[in-house]
Amino acid sequence: MERTPLRQTEVTIAGIRSPLIEGGPSEASEAVVFVHGSPGSSRDWEDLATQVSTFGRAVALDMPGFGQAEKPEHFDYTVDGYARHLASALTELGIRRVHLVLHDFGGPWGLAWAATHPGAFVSAVLINTGAWLDYHWHVFARMWQTPLLGEVSMAMASRAFFHLLLKRDSPRGLPAAYINQMYDTYDHGTRRAILKLYRATAHPAPLAQELVNALRPLDRPALVVWGKHDRYLPLQLANRQREVFPNAQIVVLEQSGHWPFADDPAGVAAVVVPFLRQMLGE
Repeated sequence: MERTPLRQTEVTIAGIRSPLIEGGPSEASEAVVFVHGSPGSSRDWEDLATQVSTFGRAVALDMPGFGQAEKPEHFDYTVDGYARHLASALTELGIRRVHLVLHDFGGPWGLAWAATHPGAFVSAVLINTGAWLDYHWHVFARMWQTPLLGEVSMAMASRAFFHLLLKRDSPRGLPAAYINQMYDTYDHGTRRAILKLYRATAHPAPLAQELVNALRPLDRPALVVWGKHDRYLPLQLANRQREVFPNAQIVVLEQSGHWPFADDPAGVAAVVVPFLRQMLGE
């Protein structure tokens, strides 16, 4: 089927505007819902959402504090806060059966939503994310969680620094255009959101165990895709996702890092699109 262009629209939840991209039948109550991480946006999913839209409804939002979404100081920048925002957005969009595609912090956000909406949660694709079992934070997270040091590190995060740091993320390197796309919305509001989010999630173990307890009995279909060279969420977390999804299929991309949809879009699509096509009964 020929690819169709994505539509750009928005939802407003509790006064906070979240732009989104959408493809496929807008009236469908079943959808593939893409949730970006930090510091991502809905644009992370343009390629995959376009492909999915040829056989189903695809939706990707900018979550508060990121991308082009509003970034108010007093939003609840916690996992629960994001899960509630996602729940309200799905209700507003008329989506009642959800196939999640998650990355980075989108994993805890999306899975926290799934844990409280088991009847709506159908399947999951976890791209370098999931339940962060026995996880120890990377060096940048520890900096952001430290008062004053976090603020100083954010102030020093220039575009040149982004390129220097992120181009080493994987053997393939991240495309310069993707790094620029990420940095273009890395403004004061996003930096503040990241500090609040990481400080509110300094101890991820309780949440990870809650996700195991809530989601393992459901045994939903899951595909885990992991870039082998991830320096933020290490590869050993990939197999741990079977503690949440006992029958998960696990695919390791040997030449990818934390953002495999950016450094190997064809490799990611080759496994994700057939899985979602099967989940949607196509």
